Amino acid sequence: MRTKYLLRLLIFLVVLTTNVAVAQQFGKTGAIQGIDQLFNDQQFGKTGAIQAIDQQSDNTEATQAIDHIVAVVNGECITRQELDEVLKVSINQLQKQGIQPPANDVLESQLLEREILTRVQLQLAGEIGMTISDTELERAVNRIADRNKMTKEEFSSVLERDGISYDKFRGEIRKEMLLVRLKDREVIKKIKISEGEVDNFLHTQENSSGSADEYHLSHIMVRIPDQASVAKIESRHQRAETALAKLKNGDDFAQVAAEFSDAADALQGGRLGWRPATQLPAKFTELLKSMKPGELTPIIQSPSGLHILKLLERRGGKEDTVVLIDQSHVRHILIRAGEITSETEARSRIIRLKERLDNGADFEELAQLHSEDPSASQGGDLGWISPGDTVAEFEQTMNKLQIGLVSEPVQTTFGWHLIQVIERRTKDVSIEQQRREASKAIRARKSDAAFQEWLQQLRDRAYVEYRSEED
Repeated sequence: MRTKYLLRLLIFLVVLTTNVAVAQQFGKTGAIQGIDQLFNDQQFGKTGAIQAIDQQSDNTEATQAIDHIVAVVNGECITRQELDEVLKVSINQLQKQGIQPPANDVLESQLLEREILTRVQLQLAGEIGMTISDTELERAVNRIADRNKMTKEEFSSVLERDGISYDKFRGEIRKEMLLVRLKDREVIKKIKISEGEVDNFLHTQENSSGSADEYHLSHIMVRIPDQASVAKIESRHQRAETALAKLKNGDDFAQVAAEFSDAADALQGGRLGWRPATQLPAKFTELLKSMKPGELTPIIQSPSGLHILKLLERRGGKEDTVVLIDQSHVRHILIRAGEITSETEARSRIIRLKERLDNGADFEELAQLHSEDPSASQGGDLGWISPGDTVAEFEQTMNKLQIGLVSEPVQTTFGWHLIQVIERRTKDVSIEQQRREASKAIRARKSDAAFQEWLQQLRDRAYVEYRSEED
């Protein structure tokens, strides 16, 4: 049981961090954006990979039912067997959390819609040629094994012992990596934040009370489709009002969320976790700042739909303090491995470059000629690097280096590196930290709304045909 729990946790972390790393160009800007994405993505609940593990371990002896098509999504079929498997997983998941599942037909309708949303995203990824290479996938699986302190073979044996097919596991990890990468490409990277927005945000924070507060929240979201008819909009409002009435009548929030919410975290009871006031829409914070724990908001309308929030707890956030950090001025040479260049070839190339540097070759010149990172044109110069700006393997090696020396070859998710520290300093980054936090908060606000809007547009463009058993 403990092993299975650790595997689930590590799969969740590795899938997210792997996709963040692969999706971004190397360097501190990409790393900061990656951290933002990691925190934003955590609200969407348990990943399909983890659900697949639950599904296989809990339903290894499930009987095969007579199959038929329940929906066609842009020509791709969703079968009764597939939907039944997801339904069983979801019911088990709710029961393990102590949440009473809604009626089967209600839950089935919710899950079918979520499966449709997943399919249209994966179809888009295929249309634009987005793939996860076997090399990238293998790295992700190897990191999961490493963090469990197992070899790849031992890890595979543990999966098999728990009733989890290794090939199925790899397939689910690949799918989750694709979904996160697609969101990064289609939504996150398109969010622009101007210096003026940051200035306005900081000015507003200085002149408002409670801006440092954090709220522990649960929520229900009822999505309203783009260009919905008047009748459709009215029915969605009625749905939200019914949910709110049940809550006011004393029904359990998690059960109502599972029944009524269109958010991806509905089967986790609608839990959002702790959210800084700065990362919530103004409409939300205006209501929350005067609420007591246990209270509900009225129905709140936003571009993505209708919301009901429950305040579970509140606490004061961190006040501004002086922030001193150690920074390193770094340059590097990167050789990427992928479909064209194998791991062995990439490693051989980086070893040959290290030998040339040891024999007196100029680092800047070799970086310009051979590095496969955007920094090559600057001789591999990455500028001043702060803690957390780079992936762990890079940072650990960088921190151990003496100034002027070149590291041994280092492997990260990006490929093979040679690293050189030019100089070090300690800097007061209080202002930069404030602006970075402000930018992160603005990005979180924008990305939540932008992702829901993009997802709804994707759904509206899809051709979906529902089939009954008689069809």
